[in-house]
Amino acid sequence: MAAELTAHQLIDRHRPTLDQALETIRTRAYWSPHPEHPKAYGENGSLDTAAGKAAFDALLGTRLDLGQPGTDDWVGGEVSPYGVELGVTYPHADVDVLLPAMRAGQKAWRDAGAELRAMVCLEVLKRISDRTMEFAQAVMHTSGQAFMMAFQAGGPHAQDRGLEAVAYAYAEQVRTPDTAEWTKPQGKRDPLALTKRFTPVPRGIGLVIGCNTFPTWNGYPGLFASLATGNAVLVKPHPRAVLPLALTVQAARAVLAEAGFDPNLVALATERPGEGIAKTLATRPEIRIIDYTGSTSFGDWLEANARQAQVFTEKAGVNTVIVESTDDYQGMLSNLAFSLSLYSGQMCTTPQNLLIPREGIRTDQGAKSYDEVTADLARAVDGLLGDDARANALLGAIVNPDVKARLEAAAGLGEVALASREVTNPDFPDAVVRTPVIVKLDGAKPDDEAAYTSECFGPVSFAVAVDSADHAVRLLRHSIREKGAMTVGAYTNDTQVEEAVREVCLEEAAQLSLNLTGGVYVNQTAAFSDFHGSGGNPAANAALCDGAFVANRFRVVEVRREA
Repeated sequence: MAAELTAHQLIDRHRPTLDQALETIRTRAYWSPHPEHPKAYGENGSLDTAAGKAAFDALLGTRLDLGQPGTDDWVGGEVSPYGVELGVTYPHADVDVLLPAMRAGQKAWRDAGAELRAMVCLEVLKRISDRTMEFAQAVMHTSGQAFMMAFQAGGPHAQDRGLEAVAYAYAEQVRTPDTAEWTKPQGKRDPLALTKRFTPVPRGIGLVIGCNTFPTWNGYPGLFASLATGNAVLVKPHPRAVLPLALTVQAARAVLAEAGFDPNLVALATERPGEGIAKTLATRPEIRIIDYTGSTSFGDWLEANARQAQVFTEKAGVNTVIVESTDDYQGMLSNLAFSLSLYSGQMCTTPQNLLIPREGIRTDQGAKSYDEVTADLARAVDGLLGDDARANALLGAIVNPDVKARLEAAAGLGEVALASREVTNPDFPDAVVRTPVIVKLDGAKPDDEAAYTSECFGPVSFAVAVDSADHAVRLLRHSIREKGAMTVGAYTNDTQVEEAVREVCLEEAAQLSLNLTGGVYVNQTAAFSDFHGSGGNPAANAALCDGAFVANRFRVVEVRREA
């Protein structure tokens, strides 16, 4: 197939970006090629907010034909958490036709080499970046995120994570040289001489199983890591969040075709209501890599049953913050209030358990009892969300009925320190918007243990009274080991307590944030610098992003001959 985008053009366009990404993952400094402010995307142009909204509106009620082989039906049914029926229909695939078609283009993709594959991936990301405002609307109306978060997390931050995966993939592939001349002295005899060629070869087809809450942010690392290492990629979105990943597949297929490769290297797999194709796809022999974000139960099933594939999972955990002491009490309360409220707590990194000594804590405002800390935190959340306009901008909408049910049930688990309230969204009156609930529990009572040791995904937090800092550290260790944690936070100005928490996190492989009181929050991570998850505790078996996340997506095959 004739290429409209030549290798030379792609390298000229994107090699500087790749080089900067490689340098940044080495230094762990701040850098992003994708602006995170809407004004950077132009005014009254193709990239601005109004144009993005118009592009999204134009998609509503349409058929998104990707030109895939094996299409046997058209499916849809997405309804925005804000109450909008999307009405978009997508191709439903006969996988017995689609999977062989996806494999057909892998030889040329493999032979293209690591650099050209990386350049094609960066061109895909550039096309997606050009449509950031459109993607922001798609993410907002499938995940329930408020617009600004959907724009940032679903747009530039997701694109950063995709680029980060490409950089790691490239670095791992070029670690081994393409060729080598090998000579072994044999004393008086002629030396042995071989010419060796080393080729990174893909495992097969990668399957990306998307999530409802962060379809692009969680989907892009696996998608681009597999594609950059030579694999075809089949994207299976969550049935309530198809559109953002369908648009991603659309962009990838267009770039692949323009670059002279088979567009079927990237394809979409959607499902009819109740069809549940993820298990069927995950155990197909053609599927050799799986990336999954979602519930622990299905993640565990994949790890146990998809034995033919390399499985990367981000499941769930019980995230904990120890509150022992602070020299910025108001800063701590503000930081925690924002962390508990952002996107209605519907993030895998949101704190759930706040472990607070029952005798209280030391602060720059004097001693504060457990009851005072809990009440002050409740007031901080209430103050943050007291204005409905600001509350809507931070909370977004409840993504599904299960989250709402957990929120409503939580009030019956203990004494309520902060009751959840309903917030009306004037722009979307059908949206379900709720403020967080904070429930007081006792860490010494077995009856309370069942509540705070189980994940309660959504805007639910437990203020757990503990006997001491040592007790808090013991509970932290037990929680990470048994349930896992994506994040851990601690507030302390006691060096011994800090070291004890740090040691637990090192031993149990959990990412730790200490004494955050400003504009950085425990539930946010920056691509190229922060690791999302560790892969070392039950919450996830992989980290976004490190060498281990990409290195096992390909193998190196050697061909040697006598020189």
